Amino acid sequence: MTDARMPFRVGSIISADLTVPDAEKVRDFYQAVIGWQVEDFDMGDYNDYLLKTADGDQPVGGVCHARGDNRALPPVWLVYVSVADLEQSTKTCVDLGGKVLTQNDQYAVIQDPAGAILAITREPDTAEF
Repeated sequence: MTDARMPFRVGSIISADLTVPDAEKVRDFYQAVIGWQVEDFDMGDYNDYLLKTADGDQPVGGVCHARGDNRALPPVWLVYVSVADLEQSTKTCVDLGGKVLTQNDQYAVIQDPAGAILAITREPDTAEF
């Protein structure tokens, strides 16, 4: 989950999401512990949550329900890194012994040969994804 105001430079960490079965409870936990502001993020028939700095100015990540594309993700903070070419990056991942765990037209969750998980993303065509 990200916001169009965030810069997309190839190789930059642009966001971090946490996917869990009870997103509301975890959202409230981090809002209380860290002071993040929370904004609903419309997913169609439910909301995930965009996390923003305490002043509400800068998006920093999200808390997501374990549904849809996220249903198979483990409950870990998933870091998103921008890439120049999503298709080429996923192909290279597999060629070098990694795995593509899930993919759509905006991002892919990959696993490196050591088992670590990372999301790679391309610049979105729309204001948000």
